Amino acid sequence: MHALVVTAHPSPRSLTAELARVTRTALEGSGWSVEGSDLYAQGWDPVVRLEDYGDAEDGAETVTLRSRRAYDVGTLAPEIVTEQDKVRRADLMVLLFPMWWHGMPAMLKGWFDRVFVNGFAFGLQDDAGLPRKYGDGGLVGRRMLTVVTAGDRGSSFGPRGQNGDLEQLFFPLLHGTAWYTGMAPLRPHLVSGVDRPGWDGFGQEADRLRERIAGLRAERPIPYRALADGDYGRDRRLRPDVLPGESGLGVHECVDGHRLAGAGSVDLNRR
Repeated sequence: MHALVVTAHPSPRSLTAELARVTRTALEGSGWSVEGSDLYAQGWDPVVRLEDYGDAEDGAETVTLRSRRAYDVGTLAPEIVTEQDKVRRADLMVLLFPMWWHGMPAMLKGWFDRVFVNGFAFGLQDDAGLPRKYGDGGLVGRRMLTVVTAGDRGSSFGPRGQNGDLEQLFFPLLHGTAWYTGMAPLRPHLVSGVDRPGWDGFGQEADRLRERIAGLRAERPIPYRALADGDYGRDRRLRPDVLPGESGLGVHECVDGHRLAGAGSVDLNRR
């Protein structure tokens, strides 16, 4: 089993960087092979540019179409191809970053913007011509663990916390990026309260992260509903008979225990 550890923090002495080192060591100790993408250390450019696609002309095509053509013909920028190859090799992707303004740093968002292009992570169809997304897609068969550091106390990120429920805050990443492309997201791992004066919880948090990693193979992902399950109608809304009268982001989880789709695999080497 192979893991990709993606880190987004400008300081090599940050808590995020230290947790990344703990993560790599713990994964290797559990039998994983590991490679990394330290985005700041790599000097990763998070900005999407037309040059990413070997096309500097400002035509009428969308970025989605340009990126798909570049992916198909092999003209993506070399640094994008390098990161895509890392993702291809991974059975597990671990993201480590600080929560900035209730989200991931722009550096990491830009990594997704440039690497997860049409044809690679999404934009695929099944044999019947139906879209492969939400539980299926270019990255099906992989898992994703998000390790987030936050300044405020953990209780503030609960269902009744002032900062909002953590899984709902990261719904765009967990559901709209990972699950959309076929990856099975695990529940995010929060390291909280780190901005408190005199915080000295690194040892405890490192042990908690090691314990989490040791049990990853047996951990059940967030049971999001898959598009192929039939819970959604043609309008991509839940059918009226599914959780009638309920709304909100929580309705997209399977609380009745029916099967979790997206357990198959796809050949990512096709272009």
